Amino acid sequence: MEVVSCSHSRLAFHQTPSSAWWFRGNGLGPGHAKLTRPRRSAILCLGTGAASNPGDSGKVQASRGFYVSDVDAALRGIPTKAGEIEKMIIPGLPEGPESSVISTGFWEWKPKLTVYYEKSGMENSKAPSVLFLPGFGVGTFHYEKQLKDLGRDYKVWTMDFLGQGMSLPREDPTPNNTVEELGEDAFWGFGQELQPWAEELVYSIDLWRDQVQHFIEEVIREPVFIVGNSLGGFVALYLAASSPHLVKGVTLLNATPFWGFLPNPARSPWLSKIFPWAGTFPLPSFVRKLTETLWQKISDPRSIQGILKQVYADHSTNVDNVFSRIIETTQHPAAAASFASIMCAPMGQISFEEALSRCQRLGIPISLMYGREDPWVRPIWGIKVKRQVPESPYYEISPAGHCPHDEVPEVKHCICK
Repeated sequence: MEVVSCSHSRLAFHQTPSSAWWFRGNGLGPGHAKLTRPRRSAILCLGTGAASNPGDSGKVQASRGFYVSDVDAALRGIPTKAGEIEKMIIPGLPEGPESSVISTGFWEWKPKLTVYYEKSGMENSKAPSVLFLPGFGVGTFHYEKQLKDLGRDYKVWTMDFLGQGMSLPREDPTPNNTVEELGEDAFWGFGQELQPWAEELVYSIDLWRDQVQHFIEEVIREPVFIVGNSLGGFVALYLAASSPHLVKGVTLLNATPFWGFLPNPARSPWLSKIFPWAGTFPLPSFVRKLTETLWQKISDPRSIQGILKQVYADHSTNVDNVFSRIIETTQHPAAAASFASIMCAPMGQISFEEALSRCQRLGIPISLMYGREDPWVRPIWGIKVKRQVPESPYYEISPAGHCPHDEVPEVKHCICK
């Protein structure tokens, strides 16, 4: 099993450039690793690292040190010796004009349901497509580093899930607002008259799976390698299990192993009838009142700052853009009602574990890469996934929290070929 140590981003199909280095366990224990020359491998490696020759890629940021643990060795029961986790000095990302140009777009999937997306590297016509799916509460902006760097070698895509980011609705789904006294600050989705396009609308994981499926079919138009962080990891796995013909491989970055609390009507029709409301519009009056109270707290900039401090292990990481974009989203008039819909939406038709098993049976390659200091999806969840799919490579990165792709983008993402 091998994982890239972040030299230059390259694709290992049948041959690997001599400038690249690979990082593989040597069997001495969990986390002990050494640098070796690359060889042909069954792993497709997508890098977000600096070029081997900085002169070829503009300005390069200073190198940083990371600890990358080979969890496979630990699960094989190989004894561990103190101090065997090796610190790797990894070049920073390139900066300047050589970064790939990011372009943006809107795709109208259904009437009034418009998806915002970003892409880069479209000039790499023969390169594979890689689709990045964001976590809850963030969006395309969380993958800016991947778009700029990976876009030099691949076709890179990312999108905002419906009900989040810039994929929030442009019209009020319930225009007869009952809080007109708020004036310009009135919440969308708090009225009682339901627009035809919003009938049966609920921001659920089933909706996001369908959104990604149709985006690949109608916009990307070819199978993709898919990478998902947190909620995006669950959606990526769900999509791969449901539409394996669209997915070449999946990388999970601190993927959340569950989503939703209410029963799925397709899976548990009788049980779901116990709950009269499950995230649809219009919102019931008691939900509107509760949402107004919670939203004041959740959307408070101080609360958002506190959350970012939790999920980023290295507090020196610049999160100014992430912070400002989250704040911008919370100010959208549809944000509060969309949040209520998301929180009360039913579970998916299959669980995370079932999706994982299905992908395993279908032979869909899965790679696991987790930030060790994640306070939410702790390493125990990644190890649980690893035990279910023992053939998948699994590495823990330190220092890194819930969003390793943004905190330590120099570390290469690996996707099984």
